[in-house]
Amino acid sequence: MNGPRILIVDDEERYRTTLTKRILERQLDATSVGSGQEALAELKRKLYDVVVLDVKMPGLDGIETLKEIKKTTPNVEVILLTGHASVDSAVDGMRLGAFDYLLKPCELEILLEKINGAFGIKMSRDQRMRQAEIRSLIDRKPS
Repeated sequence: MNGPRILIVDDEERYRTTLTKRILERQLDATSVGSGQEALAELKRKLYDVVVLDVKMPGLDGIETLKEIKKTTPNVEVILLTGHASVDSAVDGMRLGAFDYLLKPCELEILLEKINGAFGIKMSRDQRMRQAEIRSLIDRKPS
């Protein structure tokens, strides 16, 4: 499968499984987990490009999970998704490095546009990092 590797994190099992199934039907690589703790473990196990993260979850909520994701895997883009709109959580999420913030239920097409936008940003950043590493290696080469 080409395209982004997507991790969906939501404690509502029906929503999570339905969303994952609909994304997989689009021939995209999607995995889902039910908590912030599971998300952090999954991010250690496999590389992902975009995380779709529910804000309101028991235990480690979405904002705390976002903080941990940005500490451990800062190159992953995160889209916050919530059914409980709050200006404070939107501001906190964006300040902490979330790519975007959407209300659920969100139309699949809109979510896929956001996922593709986040993936484009990540790929562009990854390419710039590789180019900087190559330049650094070239600059260090003895003459």
